[in-house]
Amino acid sequence: MNMIVCCKQVIDPEAPPASFRVDTSANKVIPPQGVPPVISPFDENALEAALRIKDAQGGTITVISLGNNLLRDVVKKPLSMGADELVLLEDEAYGEGDSWSIAYALALAIKKIGEYDIIFCGRQAADWDSGQIGAGIAEILGLPAVTLAKKIDVADGTAKVERVTSDGYDVVEVSLPALVTVSNELGEARYPTIKGIMAAKKKEPIVWKPEDIGADSAQLGASGRRTKLLKLFQPVREGECEMIEGESPEEAAEKLAMKLRESKVL
Repeated sequence: MNMIVCCKQVIDPEAPPASFRVDTSANKVIPPQGVPPVISPFDENALEAALRIKDAQGGTITVISLGNNLLRDVVKKPLSMGADELVLLEDEAYGEGDSWSIAYALALAIKKIGEYDIIFCGRQAADWDSGQIGAGIAEILGLPAVTLAKKIDVADGTAKVERVTSDGYDVVEVSLPALVTVSNELGEARYPTIKGIMAAKKKEPIVWKPEDIGADSAQLGASGRRTKLLKLFQPVREGECEMIEGESPEEAAEKLAMKLRESKVL
């Protein structure tokens, strides 16, 4: 099995909300100071899905990450978990893209890799939560896609996928090659091993610039955006608190009940 997993470096979604800042004039998030980025947790689920297949029947896993000034300690984590190769699409030209331009670049990189049976993506990135990249890659490459997988079994050129729904799950069979987006219901990703961490430190990633994948610069990054971000802001939550008092607990309770009735809560 030749598998490809798309992994994204993101701001740690577990960072305290108070540490986030938004530049409203530029419509950009200001990365919180002292909080290192991480691999998107949903992408770690996707990697775990590939690793389970590799454990069961062998194969190779190539991880692709796209961005600029990617931190090696972060993007090498998939190698320490058991992936075989790491390809970085790293250049300023890839920056500030939308779902379309990112999917376009990733699809070209996958074409360059050439041999694959399954492409795995997280169900969505943990920063923008659009959930469009996986489907976009499949559309560009002309592949069948199954989304929101919680279990994947592969045999005889076919993948049987349990796909999460609002009231349970569907079982879908798809011929390979195919693309599958993986949901957190698959389970927690494994921890890197000491042996894996040491091996990852010694392994250098492959870096591809736009010209290496034959990309049209007009389709990359900000130039290739097909969506326009009108406004980025942090919501303001305000509330009022009114204290209900009384001579006794019973009186306070009666006043509270009357107040709730006036507010049409009761």
